[in-house]
Amino acid sequence: MPPAKKRTRTYDPAKIRAAVLAQFGNVREAVRTLTPEQLALPTRLGDWTVRELAAHLTMAVESVSRNLDRDEPAKPDLALLDWPVATAARAGDIAEGTRDLTAAHPDLGALYTRTGERLTERLATAPGTRLLAARTGTMRLDDYLVTRTVELVVHTDDLNAAVPGLGIPYDRQALAACTRLLADALAAKAPGGSTEVRIPPYAVVQCVEGPRHTRGTPPNVVETDPLTWIRLATGRITWQDAVETATVSASGERADLGGLLPLMK
Repeated sequence: MPPAKKRTRTYDPAKIRAAVLAQFGNVREAVRTLTPEQLALPTRLGDWTVRELAAHLTMAVESVSRNLDRDEPAKPDLALLDWPVATAARAGDIAEGTRDLTAAHPDLGALYTRTGERLTERLATAPGTRLLAARTGTMRLDDYLVTRTVELVVHTDDLNAAVPGLGIPYDRQALAACTRLLADALAAKAPGGSTEVRIPPYAVVQCVEGPRHTRGTPPNVVETDPLTWIRLATGRITWQDAVETATVSASGERADLGGLLPLMK
């Protein structure tokens, strides 16, 4: 008998909208405190400074409002689980757009205020079924907002890593959605049931071809915390480094995920 088809995860639209607004608000408040010296610090994103990273984060959120202002496409062509892989093709455009945005908006506080106001206003009336012609493909608004939790959480972590003591908090719903989407993307990339990946308290997925377990402790188990998982999935840390520093535990002959990561960069 073939294995049962896995049900696609669903997200509460109201909670996702609240999470996007909350996490953007967390970043906005932190960016307002940054000094010129802190804004000039390097980040782990190539040659981007903190200022450029902060500007990019508004671009990731403004894409919602901008696409809602455009004509609605006829039909979707990008599924939520395909989004992480699709982002790689747009990396060059994103980098160029970030540099232009940073140069055009030296007042980051004003940029964040305007971006937040537009997002709040547009989300107040936009239905979740509204289609958006995003850079990566056409998606439903509800699905696209889940991808914004990834952008917000990943770049919050980037900012915290770049500025000692910054400590931007993570909205729980945003962190959960980000963790779950990237975990599900791994399961879609490597379908199977031989390895269980545990990311408490938010996600458990099974992946990798091989013997499938049905009860008890699975023979192949990977476990880590949400931020470590997000860093692995986005290439901020390597699998080998995570194992060596014991931020991830892996047991079983099929528990090495190094060849499957990162999922996006």
